[in-house]
Amino acid sequence: MPTLNIALLQLTAHGADQPANLAAGERACRDAARLGADIAVFPEMWNIGYTPYSEDVWGMDFDPADPAYDDLRAAWQAQAVPRDGEYVAHFRALARELGMAIVLTYLEAWPGAPRNAASLIDRHGELVLTYAKVHTCEWSLEAACTPGDGFPVAALDTRHGPVQVGIMICFDREFPESARALMLGGAELILVPNSCEMEFNRTAQLQTRAYENMTAVALANYAGMGHSMAFDGIAFAQDERPRDMLVVEAGEAEGVYLASFDLGALRAYRAREVWGDAFRKPGRYAALVEPEAREPFRRRYARRGG
Repeated sequence: MPTLNIALLQLTAHGADQPANLAAGERACRDAARLGADIAVFPEMWNIGYTPYSEDVWGMDFDPADPAYDDLRAAWQAQAVPRDGEYVAHFRALARELGMAIVLTYLEAWPGAPRNAASLIDRHGELVLTYAKVHTCEWSLEAACTPGDGFPVAALDTRHGPVQVGIMICFDREFPESARALMLGGAELILVPNSCEMEFNRTAQLQTRAYENMTAVALANYAGMGHSMAFDGIAFAQDERPRDMLVVEAGEAEGVYLASFDLGALRAYRAREVWGDAFRKPGRYAALVEPEAREPFRRRYARRGG
């Protein structure tokens, strides 16, 4: 199978200036297409540059129910855009023009409270998947969001044939259940819009998600925090020698970074090796779906059930 090229759009946002972010995002997508990308991936919540409604909304001392934040929160939520609105339509038309899939991220208008969303647009401009972040950061601005309700997987039509794709967003990747649910749903490629520092602990987490699920993983982060990266999911060569799964890791500078995957090699690896779903014991995992957190892990604002 020919190489699948994924462009990681490591960009600098223009705050919550949505027209400026749209223009910068279009330029980056055009650059990605010129590089031969099959898919371009934005950082998390690109339409508003992951701009908070107050610099105070971080950490466990923040009270999301404090009425002092009501007006700021409402104004922030009002920046949400609908899935069938002009912002998404613009990038659907761009994907169709460029013949390139785009993972577009945005604060999505939603009944009650908006969602931290990512839509996978195929090279024909069709929406094939929209995912909302399940593990919202509820000690911060994302307390003003509706969490997603699952981890869907879709077949993405590429010029090389269909590829099974799933999405997880930033904090999702810190829970093994996210990538595991995507693998069980059939994903062979997981795309990760991100907005936080990818220091060595988080990098090790992401590599582990690729390793334990035998999935290719590609993460796009904001410039400054940087270190957009990709792992191909193939931890051992055919002769069983361990190999480095890292495909690309950016520095902190703004740019479009290309990650190239040999999906044929990944599929052959998944067909022969022991990780993923082959030897799991689902009947022994009841504790994984217990509804209540136990000490010392209880947190005041965690929306445990959704």
